[in-house]
Amino acid sequence: MIGSDDPKSSSSSIFNRSYTIHSTPTDSTKPNPNSSLQRSDSVKNFPDSIKGKVKSLCSIFEARRAPKSKTQTKLKPEKSISSNESSAIRLAGTEDRVVIYFTSLRGIRRTYEDCYAVRMILKFFRVYIDERDVSMDSAYRNELLNVLRVKQVTLPQVFIKGEYVGGADVIRQLHETGQLAKVLTGVRVRSTGAWQVCDACGDVRFMPCANCSGSKKVLDEDEDRLVRCPDCNENGLVRCPLCSS
Repeated sequence: MIGSDDPKSSSSSIFNRSYTIHSTPTDSTKPNPNSSLQRSDSVKNFPDSIKGKVKSLCSIFEARRAPKSKTQTKLKPEKSISSNESSAIRLAGTEDRVVIYFTSLRGIRRTYEDCYAVRMILKFFRVYIDERDVSMDSAYRNELLNVLRVKQVTLPQVFIKGEYVGGADVIRQLHETGQLAKVLTGVRVRSTGAWQVCDACGDVRFMPCANCSGSKKVLDEDEDRLVRCPDCNENGLVRCPLCSS
């Protein structure tokens, strides 16, 4: 009956509940001690079982891969100019001046700094400097390569009284040892100040062409068509008549 207080029924229900909780596991739930051993054995045997397959796969891919050549191509070193060769190199028509081939572009920082340093050293002696910017006129670059008889050259390059001297390292060494002043003896000295800026070009050494106004084209009246201007370079520029004469 519902609501009966039979002590026997209550004690039996408690006994059943406790028996259910604290009952021993059956054979199906007992762990198998051999299973862990079998699993460990399978893990240990796993690399050995696929070792041959991995080797075969590696051999297939290595066979398809192109073999690497042991010989490596080496870059040829740049041709260096010896002291005997440099003394034989001359720039005609520049026996009374200093000629420096440089670049005013700042694309390569080291090259620009070397060019700037050499120009400042030479200006200190107030000698006449013929500055030839290869970045403003490609004809100067071709001229330098033809004179030095090389295919590539570093900047700056200096000629004193028509004779080839060298680059930035040589000029710095001559200046530090005091020999540069002796080498510059006999070079024409500027009448104006060495640090005076040109009023016409602002020390750029180039000006827009007056014939074509920098367009590199002029009208041929006979043929009634535009032709290439014969006075300017590939950039439509001409040398400054005041500071580059």
